[in-house]
Amino acid sequence: MKKLLIASIASLALFGTASAAGDIEAGKTKSAMCMACHGADGISPAPNFPKLAGQHADYIVKQLKEFKAGERVDATMNGMTAALSEQDMADLGAFYASQKRGGGKAAEDKVEAGQTIYRAGNMASGVTACVACHGPNGGGNPMARFPGLSGQHADYTALQLKNFRSGVRANDAGSMMRGIAKKMTDAEIEAVAQYIQGLH
Repeated sequence: MKKLLIASIASLALFGTASAAGDIEAGKTKSAMCMACHGADGISPAPNFPKLAGQHADYIVKQLKEFKAGERVDATMNGMTAALSEQDMADLGAFYASQKRGGGKAAEDKVEAGQTIYRAGNMASGVTACVACHGPNGGGNPMARFPGLSGQHADYTALQLKNFRSGVRANDAGSMMRGIAKKMTDAEIEAVAQYIQGLH
C-alpha cells in the first residue's frame, strides 16, 4: 500500500500541469472521425473498443498524446492521432468528458469474485484493490489521471489488463498497472472486468 501511495503522489507530480482548454462543440465536430469505433456519443457499440463517454478529459488527452508519440501502441490509434494537434486533443477530451457515461451489466457468475478483487484485492498474491485508485463507484481520480472505469466493456478492460501484464501496454505512471496486473490470474482479470462492466 505504501508503494501505491508513493506512485500516486508521483503521478500527481508528473501530470499536475494543466492541459489546453478544450471546446466541447469543436470536439463534437472533430469526433466525427472517431464515431465508427467509439460511437456518436462515445459509447462504443463493439466491446473491444472503449467507451469514452464521461471519461476524464485529461486522461483522454494523455492517451491521445501517447498514441501520437508511440508511447502507447495500437496500429489504428497511432495512425488516427498522427495529425491531431494539442488543441484537437483537448477539444476531443472536453467533448467526451461532457457525455453521459454508459452503463453495462456484469455476468452474474463473475460478480462476487470480481467485487472481491475490485474492493479488497488479493492479499495473498499482492494484488492491490482497484478501489484505491479508481474509487468505490469506478469514477477514477481526474487529478491523478486515473481513469473512470464504471460501465466499461469487460472485453476491453480484460484486454488492457492483459496488455499491462505482458508489457504490451507500458504507459502507466510508475509501472503501477503493470506491477498489479502481473500478479493477476486470467480468472481474476475476467472477473474484475465483468464487475467493472456492471459498476455504475
